[in-house]
Amino acid sequence: MMMNGLRLTATGSSIAAKSLHGNVVVVASRQVRSNAAVLERCTEIRNRNPRNLELMTIARKPKGYHLDKKGHEFWNKLFVRVSARHFEAEIVHYKHGPTITVSTRDWALKKQLYKTNDISAYSNVGRMLAQKCLEAGITSVYCDIDENSSQKFAAFIDEMKKGGIALEEPPQYTHAYPWDAKRMVKPWTLEN
Repeated sequence: MMMNGLRLTATGSSIAAKSLHGNVVVVASRQVRSNAAVLERCTEIRNRNPRNLELMTIARKPKGYHLDKKGHEFWNKLFVRVSARHFEAEIVHYKHGPTITVSTRDWALKKQLYKTNDISAYSNVGRMLAQKCLEAGITSVYCDIDENSSQKFAAFIDEMKKGGIALEEPPQYTHAYPWDAKRMVKPWTLEN
């Protein structure tokens, strides 16, 4: 490829430029490195993921007051909207709002479906939502949908489970008092 009087050639992991006078100049070089050497010498690893405490079940769940309506104690919750023509499912974080949304209104999904409100549409939305959840690092969500209410919801929930999403969140870790008979296993301990 010619560019400004230079001939660019790519070899392996570097790009070289050769001028018309025959001089070779290395423009860019990249190497693929592994983190194994860095991790061997590392004494401390700091995870800067803001949702790491939720993954370790240490973060607080919004419990509210004892007179409040139940169903608000979650980190991520599965919400479903059904209209006459479309079906939409989304994962909502208690603090940051909707994080993942999949709908039969999405052009790419709509073009693959025969109808946007039949059982196959529900199962495909469940499959796509499970895949997007895993890509975003969400492995468990709070779900209060009754799968026995219809075959469509049963297909949707079944695809979510097949996709690897747990439909109930693990309990929040609470620090044990010295007088407690049963103590929870600490989430940061490794078990064999």
